[in-house]
Amino acid sequence: MIPGSAVYHVVEAMAPLYTAAVLGYASVRWLKAFSDEQCAGINHFVALYAVPVLIFHMVSTNDPYHMNERLIAADTLQKVVILLVLMAWALWARFGRRRSRAAGDDGGKPAAAPDTAEASPLKWVVTSFSVASLPNTIIMGVPLLDGMYGAVSGGLMKQIVVMQFCIWYNVVIFLYEFMAAREGISAKINPAENAARLDDDESGGGGGVPADRSRRHEVTLNIEITEVAAPADETKAAIAVKELGTDGGVTKTEEAAPEVSPPAVPAQQAPPVMRVVWKAVKKLLMIPNTYASFLGLLWSLMAFKVGISMPKIVDDSLSIIHRTAVGLSMFASGTFIARQSRFVPCGYTIASLSMVLKFLVGPVIMLLASYAIGLHGTLLHIAVVQAALPLAVTSFVYAEEYKVHADIMSTGVILGIFISLPVTIVYYILLGL
Repeated sequence: MIPGSAVYHVVEAMAPLYTAAVLGYASVRWLKAFSDEQCAGINHFVALYAVPVLIFHMVSTNDPYHMNERLIAADTLQKVVILLVLMAWALWARFGRRRSRAAGDDGGKPAAAPDTAEASPLKWVVTSFSVASLPNTIIMGVPLLDGMYGAVSGGLMKQIVVMQFCIWYNVVIFLYEFMAAREGISAKINPAENAARLDDDESGGGGGVPADRSRRHEVTLNIEITEVAAPADETKAAIAVKELGTDGGVTKTEEAAPEVSPPAVPAQQAPPVMRVVWKAVKKLLMIPNTYASFLGLLWSLMAFKVGISMPKIVDDSLSIIHRTAVGLSMFASGTFIARQSRFVPCGYTIASLSMVLKFLVGPVIMLLASYAIGLHGTLLHIAVVQAALPLAVTSFVYAEEYKVHADIMSTGVILGIFISLPVTIVYYILLGL
């Protein structure tokens, strides 16, 4: 069984996280210390400075010449399988929507404006992938697995974190940038499509920036004014025709007024895929995370090969910033929940599904991937248990930055830390049978 000291170390690691989250919640909900713009600024600092410096620190201090290839292969296989299944579902949903839209056009019915949640299956792909396969391995994983399997698990957790920072978070950011580029290019090609995205931040992103909402409502207001003004002009024209066409008390309005047909709805054009991909790649290459992971990997390859260490003045300067990443991320999560109308912003149904995805689907796929790679014994147990750790706080930071399902991510982080301890203990017992 797990010793009581190990459980205490896990609780010891959890307490500071909840302290930061509760402080952020209280600062916005009760003390009114931060506005929405200031909360967005805190999250922007974390995404732009604190997390990239943390990535550089984690990658640069990891020895790339002594990594467990089978554990990395099993972890990679799990993430690839999850991502491929989700992408296949997204393509199926997209083609199904096209077929239904084509059937509606053939039946003579006007094409309805696409629902924002339905029109963006890629949002659910990146959210489900993050929830199922990006665990909090350092803060929660190291103290928990140290008590279960000894000090060797700490180095293995760091290797998985390095792969997440170097590859998988860049994949997630690319998907975010792809969606942003597609919406931007599509807005230029189809200007009227913006009217169909009134509540995108509320339904899909949760807690969007108020300035962005006001701009979208301004577009909607202009469209509504135009639609109201058009019938008024038609009424004035009909009155003029009636006055000119009256002969001997007999109104000839019906003969004089031509029948006005409703304007045809222009077909929406899909933006070129390669243009969207190229724009997303250019944005990805300008993001600090990309530079941080590349420079960290370059330094680790040189440092562990030659045997040099980071100058103390540089190391201390970076450590001041990267130590703020986790605390401010939890603080930002607390401020986000405080700005919502209810404590579980995404709803209890979505929250329950995300917990199933996190604590059941992810570990089961990791178990199958580990068997496929050939893991056994303690290494197999470590791979499965770390997959059942709570959602990484960094995932919420990026979701809030790009306004994509941040409500689900914040709920996954807060509830996941509570649920992860008993769930990982259950997995530890089952794997030991």
